[in-house]
Amino acid sequence: MKIFFSVGEPSGDLHGANLIRRLQEQAPHVQCTGFGGPRMAAAGCHLLADLTELAIMWFLRVLLNLHRFWFYYRMAKRCFRDHRPDAVVLIDYPGFNWWIARAAKRHQIPVFYYGVPQMWAWAPWRVRKMQRLVDHVLCKLPFEAQWFQQRGCQATYVGHPYFDQLAEQVLDQAFVSELDRGSGPLITILPGSRTQEVLGNLPWFLKTAGLIQRRVPEARFAIASFNERQAEIACRMVVDSTLDAEVFVGRTAELIQASECCLACSGSVSLELLFYTKPSLILYWTKRFGLNVATRWFIKVRFITLVNLLAARDPFLSPGQRYDQTEASADNVPLPEYLTCDDPSRAMADRIVQWLNDDMVYQRRRKQLLDLKRQHVDTGASRTAAAYLLRVLHGPTTIPGPNAEPQTDPRCDRRSA
Repeated sequence: MKIFFSVGEPSGDLHGANLIRRLQEQAPHVQCTGFGGPRMAAAGCHLLADLTELAIMWFLRVLLNLHRFWFYYRMAKRCFRDHRPDAVVLIDYPGFNWWIARAAKRHQIPVFYYGVPQMWAWAPWRVRKMQRLVDHVLCKLPFEAQWFQQRGCQATYVGHPYFDQLAEQVLDQAFVSELDRGSGPLITILPGSRTQEVLGNLPWFLKTAGLIQRRVPEARFAIASFNERQAEIACRMVVDSTLDAEVFVGRTAELIQASECCLACSGSVSLELLFYTKPSLILYWTKRFGLNVATRWFIKVRFITLVNLLAARDPFLSPGQRYDQTEASADNVPLPEYLTCDDPSRAMADRIVQWLNDDMVYQRRRKQLLDLKRQHVDTGASRTAAAYLLRVLHGPTTIPGPNAEPQTDPRCDRRSA
């Protein structure tokens, strides 16, 4: 069996790698190829190109790299024509992946979208592409499946694959202990996995940290960088800010575990903050024009943070409603968020200082996150998705739920040999 993957985000690379491993457990002779990143390559996927190098946002940046996308698209078309995989699996990365889906459909290759774009949040009209181009929608969030089903898609909730990785990772306890030996509370700054996110958010995080340090002089600060290049950017910003903060690469989990609380860019890291029940503030800073366009035309949900959407009784805005910053940063929100074009540093510093100085308020926040974790943090998404994919391609087999023990259908092993 041959499966073609198209993955363009660092987080998608992680989920793709876990899915490949689960597929190989249930069908050992499956062959995986396509676009992905270093984690997928390490899991046994033959990469035609590292698409995570093009994890970019905004229209102008896409235009500047259009020639590369076109080259990779033609490469995929040749693969579909000459080698004809049994299935195409897409993970996140809307835009380019629609072209891959379209090419697959032209060759009558079934398309699975694992970790679907959050179009319910920003572009619900694009569900028409999902209806036309995707055969099976595998959803990460419980309310997603119903949303897609109501719009005529073959959608199934399999669980969030990020929780699989979090449950399996092994922390460097010696490093955590070293951090714990510090004399004051540690505040971890998570500026994002994209360079443009770092450039947009880290200056405000550093300003916030400076305000906190004036009021809590013993507070310590650490920055978790996604890669060495971003770490260099962070180091330069720290020097310019005169803040005393250390920068680390590849230590995100340990820094979250050891911290008292966190300042984080909006993204999948919010699920990690929930996993560790760490009181945190979420920031996504953008220019005024981009913010006005996003809140007026695109954002269709009450929150931009996944954890807050999981906690919401109704995550969707009513017709005519717009994203409300006051509601999103209210004290009852699990991870108060700031989608803004203004200076959020004073408001964020005030809240962090309150958590550091009032243990009752801090513990109430921890309990809120713990209750939410008990409701929504399950493991087994990768295994469930792999079993679903194999069932569709090979015929009936038992699909385990997100928390079920691994199950193997012998028919999968025989037919994939």
